[in-house]
Amino acid sequence: MAEKEKKRDLIDALRALLMDRKANTQDSICSTLEKQGYEINQSKASRLLRKIGAIKVINEEGQVVYSLPREPAPSPMSTPLGSLVLDIVANETLVVIFTSPGSASMIARSLDYNQTTTEILGTIAGDDTIFVAPKSIKNISKLLKEIKNLLR
Repeated sequence: MAEKEKKRDLIDALRALLMDRKANTQDSICSTLEKQGYEINQSKASRLLRKIGAIKVINEEGQVVYSLPREPAPSPMSTPLGSLVLDIVANETLVVIFTSPGSASMIARSLDYNQTTTEILGTIAGDDTIFVAPKSIKNISKLLKEIKNLLR
């Protein structure tokens, strides 16, 4: 097998491993891949994780694990996106963001990208309004602060 094919197979195996959201250390990644017949060490695992854009997330069991982002990172939330937000309000169950016309979906995508590290459960965007559902209504004030910080 050619060297490029081996590397591609290793990367595919690594991606499959990360999709399970159980790999919590680079050593565990190496061990699992070695059992599958790949030659890998911690240094190589670290380079490959960086290459494929792996991130650390909290899985369903509450453990910090390596994973692949569900989609590429959105544009940074710098002045252009933040300046499109007109107002952010909340009640006991929902946060609503009012934006300039046509910009709600772009801002909602950026918020959804931060879903694993915030209190955001999900968003629904119209043309100029975004509904942000919290993971728990008990943390609405925390969610409101997180959104304001993300949109600064």
